Amino acid sequence: MRAVIFDCDGVLIDSEVIAVEVETALLAEHGLHYEIPEFVARFMGMSDKAFYAALSEDSQSRQGRALPADFKARVDAGKRVLNEQKLAAIVGIEAAVARLSLLKAVASSSEIHHLDYKLRKTGLWDLFAPHIYSADHVTHAKPAPDLFLHAANALGVDPSGCLVIEDSVNGVKAALAANMRVWGFAGGGHIDDSGRARLTAAGAERIVDDWDTAGVLFDEL
Repeated sequence: MRAVIFDCDGVLIDSEVIAVEVETALLAEHGLHYEIPEFVARFMGMSDKAFYAALSEDSQSRQGRALPADFKARVDAGKRVLNEQKLAAIVGIEAAVARLSLLKAVASSSEIHHLDYKLRKTGLWDLFAPHIYSADHVTHAKPAPDLFLHAANALGVDPSGCLVIEDSVNGVKAALAANMRVWGFAGGGHIDDSGRARLTAAGAERIVDDWDTAGVLFDEL
């Protein structure tokens, strides 16, 4: 292996649990109700564009009406409030990255301004800069391989020499489509046993439960 490419939300930062809380609450107010495991399995890892397109389809098919015009703005506002209160790096990530001797990058489905905010707020930006890439950098977001291929190209590494760390089925599929190895990360607050099973079923070669474990495994790469 020559490089490790990290997803951000739910891998570096425990932000997915915040996002799911805000999104499902506002969707319920609109009359769209989702079971949390279903919601996580279906939508996690999508770009914002794809996510809101899928929600709009659900709103039209289930209720015969569009999402409110300000829905995304309300979601973003709700996330900002909770992020200011709760957003934190997942325990152990700094130490795990410090043990990593390979090249590294972040490749996230977040919009670049959200990604910038989250990495800077949690103090992780300098661990990965300048190799920080978002769905804004490519035409097709996860589960397409484009974002991971973009990161590998920027690092100057063949895709076959990259290991991806992901917490979503869409991310695992994207890594495999890019001809990269992929580990499923289960250390985020949103992952339960069913989440671990979905990552395995999607093709993750192993499930890593925390960054202490990952740090040891990095020594073997």
